[in-house]
Amino acid sequence: MEAMILAAGEGTRLRPLTDRTPKALLPVRGRPLLAHVMDRLVAAGATRIVVNTCHCADQVAAFLKHHTPPGVEIAVSPEPDGPYDTGGGLLAAAPLFRRDGPFLLHNVDVLSRIPLDGLLAAHRAAAASGGEAAGGRLLASLAVQDRGAERRLLFDDAGLMGWENRGSDGEVRESQRVREVVGELRRWSFAGIHVVEPALLDLSGCTGRFSIRTLYLELAQRGYRILPVDVSAHEWLDVGTPARLAEAEARSW
Repeated sequence: MEAMILAAGEGTRLRPLTDRTPKALLPVRGRPLLAHVMDRLVAAGATRIVVNTCHCADQVAAFLKHHTPPGVEIAVSPEPDGPYDTGGGLLAAAPLFRRDGPFLLHNVDVLSRIPLDGLLAAHRAAAASGGEAAGGRLLASLAVQDRGAERRLLFDDAGLMGWENRGSDGEVRESQRVREVVGELRRWSFAGIHVVEPALLDLSGCTGRFSIRTLYLELAQRGYRILPVDVSAHEWLDVGTPARLAEAEARSW
């Protein structure tokens, strides 16, 4: 199985820690974030991992050269004029995939105990359920949580259909819906872990720098399905700030 780690971000919220060190190599309990994520992907069955790089790319490449898990092939997707954000980074790496089945896509700054094999199983079960007639071809399943974040994705009975930002007072500040609601509307916080069908890599006209949300909503508007998988019961942490990094250090992973 293939996987990809989104590791090209500049880590601006973590400065000055990331001024000379890429976010991917910041240590948590003595090991870089990148190593923690690689171990999780390998445990889920990944034997080939694509890693995109930009800020301090030479450091990430050197780490991968000397610390790749046994039996795992690494393919590096450099973004010399980037970073391209999550969606742009994924599509820029498209030529590196062998496309032999659905792959895991994982943010480098996410630590969790979410069962990745369970996420894959849920995606495969949905793909095999014959649900395409009800809402188009299934292209991705997203790990989501009920944690009340200000920014949330909107799903209905057919899958992803929008997003919204709410202020601390609960009022909607920004929102987008790409189609009418089908059935029940649900609001979920995204966990930064996906299962993606290789076919998605060839379906968008987006280029340059853009978020994965933009990509998914474009495809949802065209009738493709992006489904949620509830992982609220499992430990999860976005290590995106110095405070979160300190919190990660205090936990066992």
